[in-house]
Amino acid sequence: MTRFDHVGLNVADLDAMTSWYAGALDLEVELEFALGHVPFRGAMLRHAAGWRIELLHRSGGVPGMQAASPVDAALTHGYGHVALEVPDVDATYDALLAAGATDRMSPRPSPEPGVRMAYVADPEGNLVELLDRGPA
Repeated sequence: MTRFDHVGLNVADLDAMTSWYAGALDLEVELEFALGHVPFRGAMLRHAAGWRIELLHRSGGVPGMQAASPVDAALTHGYGHVALEVPDVDATYDALLAAGATDRMSPRPSPEPGVRMAYVADPEGNLVELLDRGPA
C-alpha cells in the first residue's frame, strides 16, 4: 500500500519555524537531526492525526518563490503550497493570522463544490492552504 508520508519545507530559520509550526498547528517535534558532513539540520513535526511536516535548513540557502497569492504561485513550477484539511476554515485562518501568518486569500468557497478554502503565508512566506470539506 502506498500512502503519503510527509511534506518537506526548506526554511531560513529552523528553530523559529519549528516553534511556529508546532505552536500554530499543534504539532509535536518527532525528530531533530543534523548531517555531519554538510551544514544541514532538520526537524520532523507530527500532528496527532498522523500527518507530518519536515522542516529543513542548510546554511547558505537562498530564498525561493514568495508568492503573493496561490494564483501567482502557479507561475512557478515546483512546490506551490501545503494544504491542510481543517474543521473550520474561518477559525483556523484567524488563529494562524494571530500566530503570525499573513493573509494570502481570505476564507471563501472553493472551486470544489461544498468546500471552503483560505490561504495564509507562514512567517517566511510559504503558502499554506486551509480546506474545510464540511461534515465527514
